Amino acid sequence: MCITVVMQPEPTAPQIRKEDMFDEILGLPAHPLIVHAAVVLTPLLCLLALGYALAPRFRPMAAWAVAALAVIVPATVFAAKQSGEALERARFASADGVLAQRIEVHQSFATPLLYAALGLGVSALLMVFAGRRDKRLQLVFSATTVVLAAVAGYYVFRAGDSGARAVWGL
Repeated sequence: MCITVVMQPEPTAPQIRKEDMFDEILGLPAHPLIVHAAVVLTPLLCLLALGYALAPRFRPMAAWAVAALAVIVPATVFAAKQSGEALERARFASADGVLAQRIEVHQSFATPLLYAALGLGVSALLMVFAGRRDKRLQLVFSATTVVLAAVAGYYVFRAGDSGARAVWGL
C-alpha cells in the first residue's frame, strides 16, 4: 500500500489593481456607464442648490435633496474621472492624431470639474446645515454656492460636450 500526499498551493486572493476597479462593469467599459450619473446629477445639484440659495421658501422642500446630492455628486465625478483614465489606458493608449487631441481636450476638464464638484458639495452642505443657525453664514454660503454652481455647471457641460465630440466625431 502506497500513500501519496499531494501538496496544493495555498489559494491566494486575486490581486486587484487600481485601474481594474474603474475599468469594466459586467464586461462593459465603465466610463460610458458611470459618466451618465455625473452628467445628470451634477446639473441637478447645481439647479437645486441655486434654488435653495436664491428662493428661501424653497428651502424646506429642497434641503434633503441638496444635502444628498452634495455627497453623491463629487463621488460620481471622481468615479467618472477614474473610469475615464482606466478607459484611456485600456483602449486608447496608442491613440494618435485627431482622436488623441479630442481625448486630451476631454481629459482637461476632468480635474477642474472634480474640484468644482467637491467645492460645490462642501459649500452646499454648509449652506444647508450651518446656514440654519446664522443668517450671515447663510448669505455667505449661499453666495459661494451660487458661484460654485456656475463653475461646476460650466465644467460639466464642457466635459460632456468634449466627450461627445471625441466619441461621435462632431
